[in-house]
Amino acid sequence: MGLLVDGTWQDVWYDTKKSGGAFQRSVASFRNWVTEDGSAGPSGEGGFKAESGRYHLYVSHACPWANRAMIFRAIKGLTDHISVSVVHPDMLGDGWTFSTDFDGATGDTLYGLPFARDVYLKDTPDMTGRVTVPILWDKEREKIVSNESSEIIRMFNSAFNGITGVTQDFYPEELHQEIDQVNARIYDEVNNGVYKSGFATSQAAYDDAVQTLFHALDWLEDRLSRNRYLIGARITEADWRLFTTLIRFDLVYHLHFKCNRKRIIDYPNLWGYTRELYQWAGVADTVHFDHIVRHYHYSHDMINPARILPINPVLDFNAPHERDHL
Repeated sequence: MGLLVDGTWQDVWYDTKKSGGAFQRSVASFRNWVTEDGSAGPSGEGGFKAESGRYHLYVSHACPWANRAMIFRAIKGLTDHISVSVVHPDMLGDGWTFSTDFDGATGDTLYGLPFARDVYLKDTPDMTGRVTVPILWDKEREKIVSNESSEIIRMFNSAFNGITGVTQDFYPEELHQEIDQVNARIYDEVNNGVYKSGFATSQAAYDDAVQTLFHALDWLEDRLSRNRYLIGARITEADWRLFTTLIRFDLVYHLHFKCNRKRIIDYPNLWGYTRELYQWAGVADTVHFDHIVRHYHYSHDMINPARILPINPVLDFNAPHERDHL
């Protein structure tokens, strides 16, 4: 994440001075929707019809928010319909770059641009604001559709069903209220909670964030002792939104972000649940542990100034999960 000011990148990962040392996440600035017929969605303008080959995703394999989009691209049968460019895992002075000297970093396969910020500037030359991934790009109109991952996954969930024939619904209408309620707590206390802990610059801010995080993990462990998935017997978007934090937890958040009261492997239900979701068809291919470990430990020099990469635990995410009984 970073800020464009007069076309220049400025790092804002640690913008905590005005908040008592507490990390504050920015709000996405592009909020259009791809819809089945191109009509306007809940926000933004219309004109973005679901079509095979028309849209492109810019992602980081390290980023949990981008990982959400890649998971839905996989599980909704969109890999042949939506193309992808992957940034380099290092996010240094110029932010996300399209350097290709790391395995799996593709460069900008559309325009050959050097930096992710240039995608934003191609849409809006005088843009100022946050530069984040994922970015959903419309190749036909040469515009950013959205940079809000929670809305991109809902587009992928339903807008392309007529093209792919994959109709499994991860946000069923009858469960909207419950999913939204669970999402809200998980986002604030877990997805963003690890960042609030890791990027805190005061003891009070850290203590508040990390205690809230582990209270939430205890709540999730109890919930999953009684239900196979967060909303019961049916897997929903809430599960995938949680998964991208859980899969990174023991490798980076536990050590790097000082979220070290417990590991996910220490929670029997969360650990089995994480393995089950990892083993879902197509999902493991979206998880790139080398990008994850490299990005966090190398990019955040405020936390790890020597940029030493840890040895890390050996975790078997392919081990049997034994959750079929729930």
